Amino acid sequence: MIIPVDLAKAYRMLNHGPVTLVSSAHGDQRNVMAAAWAMPLDFSPPKVAVVIDKQTFTRGLVEASGEFVLNIPARGIAAQVIAAGGRSGRDGDKFDALGLATLPSAVVAAPRVAGCVGWLECRVIREPHNEQAYDLFLGEVVAAAADARVFRDGHWLFDEATDPNLRTLHYVAGGQFYATGDSLQVGSD
Repeated sequence: MIIPVDLAKAYRMLNHGPVTLVSSAHGDQRNVMAAAWAMPLDFSPPKVAVVIDKQTFTRGLVEASGEFVLNIPARGIAAQVIAAGGRSGRDGDKFDALGLATLPSAVVAAPRVAGCVGWLECRVIREPHNEQAYDLFLGEVVAAAADARVFRDGHWLFDEATDPNLRTLHYVAGGQFYATGDSLQVGSD
């Protein structure tokens, strides 16, 4: 079951450093790319930062539409995540080629990627210098949702998940990922 996430807690969805899939759309074109360099940036309104290389098809769609979705994939679609990072959307629809189903977004036109455990719908905050010099895009999170089996009340609950395929991915290099492990509670939140 997918549940909405309070925007005041949306930063927690990225705080543990998972790899993301950036989905984008403009007109009749859509694309998805893997992005390991995404992070929360601010609380209110919630903002994120993500690196989108100027050579990518996604970059053109994000620049044209002014929006994107940061999808937080889980172990169950790791093969599609690595494949999404290894091919261009200029060669055809990556969703179809990789067998990635989509879900409609709540606010933006870009689709959400099924098989993920979290989604942050974002509108670009234009910073032309950062975009051109560093490929760094800032986005205001305008809607957030998560898989209730692993994220509720502003917290990841991986220990409660009976399916290991629901754990988020952390990319190292060369096709190697780590899946989020056991929790350790120190203090209170």
